[in-house]
Amino acid sequence: MKNALLISFCLLATLSSKAQTISTFESLTLAKDSFWNGSETPLGTTFTNGLAEFKNYFDTSYGGYWTGGWAYSNMTDTITPDYNNLYSARPGVGYNGSNNYLVGQQNSMIKLNGNALGKVVEGLYITNSTYATYSLEDGDFISKKFGGVTGTDKDFFKLIIRKYLNGTLSNDSVVFYLADYRSDDDTKDYIVKDWRWVNLTSLGNVDSLTFELVSSDNGQFGMNTPGFFCIDNFTSTYPGLNIAKNLTLSSILYPNPAIDFLTLECQNKKNEMAEINISDITGRTIKTFNSSLSHHKIDVSEWTKGLYFVKTTINQTISIQTFIKQ
Repeated sequence: MKNALLISFCLLATLSSKAQTISTFESLTLAKDSFWNGSETPLGTTFTNGLAEFKNYFDTSYGGYWTGGWAYSNMTDTITPDYNNLYSARPGVGYNGSNNYLVGQQNSMIKLNGNALGKVVEGLYITNSTYATYSLEDGDFISKKFGGVTGTDKDFFKLIIRKYLNGTLSNDSVVFYLADYRSDDDTKDYIVKDWRWVNLTSLGNVDSLTFELVSSDNGQFGMNTPGFFCIDNFTSTYPGLNIAKNLTLSSILYPNPAIDFLTLECQNKKNEMAEINISDITGRTIKTFNSSLSHHKIDVSEWTKGLYFVKTTINQTISIQTFIKQ
């Protein structure tokens, strides 16, 4: 069993040796508490950050308005509950307290470029806009209050992320609920108000991504819920410089599944410092530490049952392994 784990994990390490580029949007120039919506370059434009392109469309009719794609923002308004506050994320800042983030709307797309084109996308952080949050919580002149008068309506507001590869739209998708009131237990109802990591690796190789918003609240003209959401730290991948034959690290995890303790054994031939990060299925870091030791016994007895990722990094060489906590 132990040898089988070693073989499978070494294979995983070989396949997972890659580099990452994170579109943080911090290099996009903005005055304090402002936004860019394409008004300066109307009728279709594109901006690039990291290894990705983000399309924008600003319509010049009726005095001009942002009608498609992405805007970028550093707005901090977490209070104003209407269309006049279209460009604010509900947390009031970007992920991890950063300044800039993107605001997207229905059918926004991200196109990969450069070394990331046709490769796996790690994921991104997503949250609600301030406008959408208050509409979901309280309702407005178009949208209903989620849960209804009694709080028992089975409402939802979700984002469906699909990929294009070689010009073909895949049926596979990743679904993220921006608000979910479907449970019979009302205490489990929620509206997302913080940044949540969404893992997109299950989509496989990607040329571009499309984002579709779906709500349980619909009317004669389509969705009543404000069709806006926010993203940050879009993380693309490409083949790393360190290929399998140059790996200085091989490691095994056991037992797998684990109940009380997980053992991580590393054969670090050069005794280099390894950075070890353990995260759950949502991307939330559960434990992180640095070590040049070869043997680690980790107490997982209090951890929630489920799938976890163990990422070991030495000199930009990355090994990613998984284990199940029972």
